[in-house]
Amino acid sequence: MPIVDVSPGVALAYETFGDPGDPPVLLVMGFGAQMLAWPEDFCRALADRGRYVIRYDNRDCGLSTKFEDHPVDMDEFIAAVTAGDIPAALAMVPYRLSDMADDGFGLLTALGVERAHVVGASMGGMIAQTMALSCPERVLTLTSMMSSTGESEYGQASPEAQAVLFRPRPADRESHIAAAEDELVWASKRYGDAAALRELAAAGYDRAYYPAGVGRQLGAMILSGSRADALRELRVPTLVIHGLEDTLIDPSGGRRTADLVPGARLLLVPDMGHDRPRELWPTLIDAVVAHSG
Repeated sequence: MPIVDVSPGVALAYETFGDPGDPPVLLVMGFGAQMLAWPEDFCRALADRGRYVIRYDNRDCGLSTKFEDHPVDMDEFIAAVTAGDIPAALAMVPYRLSDMADDGFGLLTALGVERAHVVGASMGGMIAQTMALSCPERVLTLTSMMSSTGESEYGQASPEAQAVLFRPRPADRESHIAAAEDELVWASKRYGDAAALRELAAAGYDRAYYPAGVGRQLGAMILSGSRADALRELRVPTLVIHGLEDTLIDPSGGRRTADLVPGARLLLVPDMGHDRPRELWPTLIDAVVAHSG
């Protein structure tokens, strides 16, 4: 697995699929998830449609750089945010979504890619939006998938989904894998697959078990704030994809994103939750290919 320096002190693990001469598509993953959450078969299917696909581990995840010198006490952080003590909260978290967006550009630069189609899922959608806002000249198209705008009144999680998201996973391998089934709470009701969730959890645990990074990523999301005003001025061609059964980021997050970005196209997918079930890959891949064409 290649690892490349993208800025001083930050190196990212990545993988590519397809012909470098084809239009590049950068896949940006979400909160706490390794690049494995973009399945290899999905990436190859997209590459077979004439795209040069790049997936990678965000900082503090997988095999990429860990910010171990900046531990975050989540109880203290949430208490500071709840109390409105933003300076204290800011001091706890070493980076923001803008830094994670710069990581994406740094990876593209290291690969010799000047401009790319950027596809982000969940927190990855927030990073992808930030990339398009900060350097629109380097983003050919934006696809924001099952994400939101940073406004607290849109894209809210259901209480059940939020409880699972913030529940610490067991540290031992067997229990950790079994607990992955809890994610069915936000998965497609029709296509949710407990076995697939366990398989992904096992692969991620064996590759790079690192729960400490999720606190810093969560802090980056919370403290980066709303992108609403900036999205109103965005002129990058934008596709918004959201599952109608998403309980982790309510479809209102996708609708709001599409409402704000001028000319954005909204694709609401029946039978899709906060996941990308294999049965819906043709729909998702067709949409990305058409948008990046």
